[in-house]
Amino acid sequence: MTASTRIPARSGREGFSPAQHLLFLLAALLCLGLCVSLGSVSVPPAQLAQALSHALWGTPPAPGAAQTIITAVRLPRALSAALVGASLSLCGAAMQGLLRNPLAEGSTMGVSAGATLGAVLSIVFGLSVPGLGRMGPMGMAMLFAFLSLFTVLTLAWRLDASFSTGTIVLIGVIFSMFVSAFISLAVTFSGPKLRTVTFWTMGSLSGAGYADALTLLAALLPCAAALLMSARELNAFAVGEDNAAAIGVNVRAVRLRVMIAVSVLIGVCVSLGGTIGFVGLVTPHMARLIVGPNHRKLLPASLYAGAIFLMLTDLAARTLLSPVELPLGVVTSLIGAAVFLILFARSRRAERC
Repeated sequence: MTASTRIPARSGREGFSPAQHLLFLLAALLCLGLCVSLGSVSVPPAQLAQALSHALWGTPPAPGAAQTIITAVRLPRALSAALVGASLSLCGAAMQGLLRNPLAEGSTMGVSAGATLGAVLSIVFGLSVPGLGRMGPMGMAMLFAFLSLFTVLTLAWRLDASFSTGTIVLIGVIFSMFVSAFISLAVTFSGPKLRTVTFWTMGSLSGAGYADALTLLAALLPCAAALLMSARELNAFAVGEDNAAAIGVNVRAVRLRVMIAVSVLIGVCVSLGGTIGFVGLVTPHMARLIVGPNHRKLLPASLYAGAIFLMLTDLAARTLLSPVELPLGVVTSLIGAAVFLILFARSRRAERC
């Protein structure tokens, strides 16, 4: 590849600036503090600071039950919600850029449904990936997520050589319906595990602990690095794969890198939190309204936006009808559908102007 065919270098001003990082990080930390403070028992800011200081530096604990509520229950759950939201949103932004399809994400592409099927098969029948038996549902979810994405893209390419976005979305929806039938069939054989499987398929982080947050972080760090490193190539994909290849993009390598990273992240998220839809579809569009379509800005902004969105959604799920807790996936679907309709209406009005 000659110098003339290389992807042009980008100036630092075109990337996500330190000021933007700081602004989004402060917003995420503010939401984290809000989620840890509010609930069936509200914790004043002074006690919150005291509890966190005790956990970090061993200072005197917060009075009463506040210390246990914050450090043992709410903090790991809020951290897990932030990491799941960041992962799903980043995956959605990457898939939308890869396929040049604003409707692409884990659930519309059938990846979430495939990961759910893998985890359900592991829970109900005890199946596991050979050599990864200890991972149980997580290993099966990751495997089925990748197989689902590969199957959808292969079928779309076979049926439509132009690889049109409409065909991909249609195949993804049909595949999700097909997989949902097998999930329902597996549920009928779940026996005493029916309650657990049913609530899990609706999405929930009620039992999330620090181990879950560390697992999510361990998956997010390398996968996010792979996706963020692909930002320039995803910008090139905006003008089509052929044009991207003409300026030096290794289309096959980039596609495989993004697919693997997305499959791993969605598999881990589904195995720990169940099916949580619409996060990867809506939050990248919200981030795009703030920072624009440049993936060097869009990907990190989507990461932060997803963390903020799911933390606030999880807070709503456990407080709206307290003491009854709503399934997280139901709340994200309700909010996500409404937000997506608003965004769609705005885009249609912009096209007419």
